[in-house]
Amino acid sequence: MSNTRVLADADLNDTAAQTSVWKDFLSVIKIGIVNSNVITAFTGIWLALHFTGQGFLSNLDVVFLTIAGSAFVIAGSCALNNFIDIDIDPLMESKRERPTVTGRFSPKIVLSIGIAFLALGLIMLAFTTFTAALIGIFGAFAYVVIYSMWAKRKLVSNTVIGSFSGAVPPLIGWAAIDPDLSVLAWMLFLVMFIWQPPHFYALAMKRCEEYRAAGIPMLPVVKGFSATKRSMLLWVAALLPLPFFMLDLGIPFFILASLLNIGWLTMAVMGYRMKDDLKWAKLMFVYSLNYLTILFVAMVIVTSI
Repeated sequence: MSNTRVLADADLNDTAAQTSVWKDFLSVIKIGIVNSNVITAFTGIWLALHFTGQGFLSNLDVVFLTIAGSAFVIAGSCALNNFIDIDIDPLMESKRERPTVTGRFSPKIVLSIGIAFLALGLIMLAFTTFTAALIGIFGAFAYVVIYSMWAKRKLVSNTVIGSFSGAVPPLIGWAAIDPDLSVLAWMLFLVMFIWQPPHFYALAMKRCEEYRAAGIPMLPVVKGFSATKRSMLLWVAALLPLPFFMLDLGIPFFILASLLNIGWLTMAVMGYRMKDDLKWAKLMFVYSLNYLTILFVAMVIVTSI
């Protein structure tokens, strides 16, 4: 009986250890960021197929290579970001459980994962179109080198600079099908680019003291909450004209996108009336997540009907 219990306990410990390793791995590649960006990449693929008159099922090989390639490029870039941030993550409360901080994943392992995934992803994209691979290289370089290694640590405009890399997934998806990127493809890029500053500024407000402790010159840290709220309002307002350049998606989508923009702008204006800045920042952050999900899913739906 005791031997059976010992074996059972050993199995439970092994299972727990495997689960912990898997969770740590997902943390290293930032699976949440991977998933959200893959959705936008898929939207780029879907719309390119729709507007070039190609079938989804007849292009499953390209779809698979693009989705998998994009996922690996993003995951590899995120792992390299974790490797680069090893020195500052221990200073931030929200990041002290990262495997690179706790020591559950060694820096060498994280670096190896990053390089391997990035290389594999770019190779897969290269089997679609040269343009898709080139955009993937730009996105990875912008995030890993320009943002993570330089802008994040030196410039107040780090979030804006980092937005370039975050805006490329839909372009990669579109370029894998149609290298001649249309106006609508660039509108997807602009939506993603403009969406990111108010989204991440809201998060930065919530974690302002953490960034201050780590010496990261985020806008709320350097300029204060008032300047951050003003900047967020301007970025959200910049989204208002974009639906007019996306009329190929139809009037229902135009109305939905415009209402989402007006709703977000209204919430941004509310920031000047609410006394609790952090509560307002949380509302802005949650709205931004729903905004992006609804907008990109709607693009797929309106072109499927």
